[in-house]
This record gives sequence, structure tokens and C-alpha cells, in this order.
Amino acid sequence: MVRKKYAIAFVVLFIYSSCFAQQTAKPPVYTLADTLRGSITPERAWWDVLRYDLSVKPDYNTKTISGFNEIKYKVTGKSRRMQIDMREPLQIDKVLLDNKSELSYAKEGSVWYIKMPGQVKGSEHTVAISYHGKAHEAIRPPWDGGWSWDKDSLGRPWMTVTCQGLGASIWYPCKDHQSDEPDNGASLTMIVPDTLMAVANGRMVSKKDNGDGTVSYKWAVVNPISTYCLIPYIGKYVNFSEVYNGQKGKLDVNYWVLDYNLEKAKTYMPPEVHNMLNAFEHWFGPYPFYEDGYKLVDVSNTGMEHQSAVSYGNWYKPGYRGRDASGTGFGMKWDFIIIHESGHEWFGNNLTTKDLADMWVHEGFTNYSETLFTDYIFGKEAADAYNYGIRKGIKNDKTIIPAYNVNGHGSGDMYPKAGNMLHSIRHGLDNDSLFRNIILRGLNKTFYHQTVTSKQVEEYISKNTKFNYNKVFDQYLRTIQVPVFEFYFTADKKKLFYRYTNCVTGFNLPMVLKNETTRVRIIPSTQWQSINLKNEQVDLFTKEKIEKMYYVTATEVANTK
Repeated sequence: MVRKKYAIAFVVLFIYSSCFAQQTAKPPVYTLADTLRGSITPERAWWDVLRYDLSVKPDYNTKTISGFNEIKYKVTGKSRRMQIDMREPLQIDKVLLDNKSELSYAKEGSVWYIKMPGQVKGSEHTVAISYHGKAHEAIRPPWDGGWSWDKDSLGRPWMTVTCQGLGASIWYPCKDHQSDEPDNGASLTMIVPDTLMAVANGRMVSKKDNGDGTVSYKWAVVNPISTYCLIPYIGKYVNFSEVYNGQKGKLDVNYWVLDYNLEKAKTYMPPEVHNMLNAFEHWFGPYPFYEDGYKLVDVSNTGMEHQSAVSYGNWYKPGYRGRDASGTGFGMKWDFIIIHESGHEWFGNNLTTKDLADMWVHEGFTNYSETLFTDYIFGKEAADAYNYGIRKGIKNDKTIIPAYNVNGHGSGDMYPKAGNMLHSIRHGLDNDSLFRNIILRGLNKTFYHQTVTSKQVEEYISKNTKFNYNKVFDQYLRTIQVPVFEFYFTADKKKLFYRYTNCVTGFNLPMVLKNETTRVRIIPSTQWQSINLKNEQVDLFTKEKIEKMYYVTATEVANTK
């Protein structure tokens, strides 16, 4: 929400002399379509998705698709019209209830409504929706959603979909809201030319030769999955596999790559994946989808976190297509896409936010997984350097958390700023055992395969660290200001005075500063406080040392005493 600016002089003076929450000047304008997509409407509220069984037949030449989605659901309230999300220009052809009764339907604005008969609360049913149409084409995947009708380097057809943010309703009918994942998993059948291979999430269930020059490949997951993560990959794929001995047992790891990439993939991919799994199972706990396996799949775009079928397009080179966002060199020592997109298996796919507004939980923790990976492989100093380095990507252009219930997109700062917030919290705790086992592993265990809110995550962290971080989250997630840590010494350097400014009232991020011989812990507030210092502690309080550990602006001010 946007707060009105105070006009009278004493309030302005108060704002600039203490802490306040500056918001963006112009609120975004949301439409009815945004509300229908982003909220739990009455037509969504009365039914809970249990399973999707989706089938699609893409036509590469015409860029059209046809298919059906059989949605199994449970009645949780008084039945009424059913809201189904599917974008133009796709069209519904037919709707069947429980494979026998044809239902009427109508398009209203950006959604479809199916007229449903009365149904008993607690009963389970299936609604099968046949559809077809011109597929929305992604112009700049993965940032722009839709189908990619590409060619590989030998000029052969290569197809896939990206739809995070834009939503799965861009290519199939569903309840396109992150809060309702299919409890019992999903399947995806792809009907493709028999010269191509089709890959999707989870494990292959069947392959059927249709006798007409096409083959049907059916893949399925047994775990809940976000609609935007259920994705087809179609091309000249070949496979190699291995078994990873992980914390939960034996994990099937598969690599699906274009045939001409096979040899370099065999050399390049496994070591990167082994390091990733070692690091993330250490920090976050067991990989969340042992039942469905883990795979990397070649794509022409950079890559996405498609659950159990992570898409990979990083040119088989370290960094992010040759770049290191941190500028430290550490980002060129590992493959960004394998690390970052796989990190989403824990934060994004295991824990999934109910509302798009809370996507920092996905992106902030996964951004921070890069720092944690660096820590695991290269040590804490390297991790500190990497995390500080990515800070230059923070824009503070708008708040990370936007409006709720309108499919609102927050600032891209949800990546580096939220990652720096988590690093600041970790340093202030100064207890990596607690941070790792209770916060990181604890979140993944407590909310295993669940949808969550930012509030739940925030409250979990405060409760389990026994410290109220409410104002810390408000500062970094709901304002665009960088807190200022002001400090000064007495003339004899025996005492330090300090406070926070340019922040929300009550901002209280703890700070721990230390070296090999000494340690100081303070909890600054917006009021001046002081602490007695030993000689060896004075050097801890420098702008450089404070800012390397904490996302604040450290300023030594004139001694007013």
C-alpha cells in the first residue's frame, strides 16, 4: 500500500531526522483480469485440485496446439461455477464431468466459467477440458512466457514452454494460482513426431507409437507441483544417467541433452550437479523430490526451475553465460544456472508461495543459495565477498513485496536485496548451526511440499531464533531505503555511540563484528546507544567491515559528546 506523504514542516523534519518508510510515488494500476488471476475468487474457492492429467499435441509448422486436461478435484464448499484460467487465443472445445456429463461453459473477460451441478462437500470428481488454438509464443524466454518454436544448431525442431509469472494458463486450462497445487501430482503426455523425443517432469510412464508418424510420451510426478513448473521439452534429446547417494538414499539423476552435446555434457554436468547436491543437501536438507528424481534438460533459453526437470541453457560454461554478477571471480568458478535453478527445488518448488507478491521467498533464498554454495566450496570469506559483490545489482526502484491478490510483481530486488537481507540476518545471529539446521533445513522440513506466505516464513524465523525480526523484514521487503548505521567514538576511543537512521521505526537488525581475538554484539535502534570498547575492538567498527557483513550504509559521524 502507498502511504500519503506528510506535508507539514515538522513531520518532514521528523522524517529526515529519524526512520521512515518511503514508498514508490506512483502505485501500479491493476485490472479486473489481475484480480481474477491473483485472488481466490468464489469460483475458485469451493474446489481443491487433486491432480492434473494433461495431454498436448503441438504443431511445429503452424505453431498451434491441441489437447485436454483432466482435472481431478475435491469439493471443499458449496459448488457453483468453476473458474478455469486459459488465455486467448486458446479456445475450449468441450467439457466433461466425470467422463460422462457434458457441461456448458462461457468466456467472461480473461477467464472461463463452467456451469457445475450441485456436488456434495467432500466428494471427488474429474472435469476434462478439451482445447485448441494458436499457442502464445515467447519472444524473450524465459522472461517472456509462452511456447518456444526453435531450431537446434542443425536446424531441427526444438520446442519447450516457459511461463513463470505469466502463468501456465498461457498454454493449458487450469486453476492458475500458486496456492493450489495438485496434491496427488500430475502427468504430461506429449504427442510428437516419431523423429523427436519428448521429456517432462518426473519419470517416464509410457511410450506409445500411434501408427501415424507420431509417438505419445507420458511423464508423471507423484509430488505436488506448481502449474508453471509442468513443462514439455521436445527435440533431438538423448539421455545418460547416474545414481547419487544422498541424505535420503539413492537419487536417480538424469541428463537429457541434444545429441550433439552428449559427450561434453557427460564431462561437464555431473561434477557441477554433485557439488550442487552436496552443498544444498548440507544447507537445506534432503533433495525434496527423490520419488520423481532430478534431471537437467537442454534448452535454448537460459534456464528455469521446472520441478525435477530443471531446464539448462548456460552453454556448458561457468558463470552466467560468461558473466559473474558479483565481479569477484567466484561466480566464474561454478555454473550459475545449475546452482541457482536447482536451488529452487528447495525454495520455490518445495516451499511455494501462495501469492506471487511473496516471490522473494523463492528468489531471495535461492539467490542466497549462490552465497551458501560459494561458502560450502570456497569458504566463508569467499561467500562474504560474493554476497557483497552482487549488491551492486540492487536498484531500490520499488518494494520487493507489491500488492496482494492481483498477481503483482515486486521489484527484481527480490533476488540480490533479499539475499543480502538473509546474509545480514545470518551475520547478526552469529550461529551457523542455528541458521543452517533451524532456519534453512527447518523451513524445508516444516513446510515440506506446502504453499506458504511471507508472513509464515517471517514468523517462523523470528520464533525459532527467539528474536523479533518483524521490522527487519519490513525494512528490506516493504520499503526502498537502505538503513544507515551512524556511529562515532569518544575522543579516547573507549566508548562507541551508534544508532540506525533512514529506516522504519523499530528497525533493530542485530550486528556482530569480530576477528580472531575479539567479538562485539550490538542491537542498534533508532535511539543513540553506547558501548564500552576494548582497544582491540575499535578496529572492528569501520565502514568497510560493517558494510561487507550487513546491507546498511555505515557512516562515522562527528562526535557530539
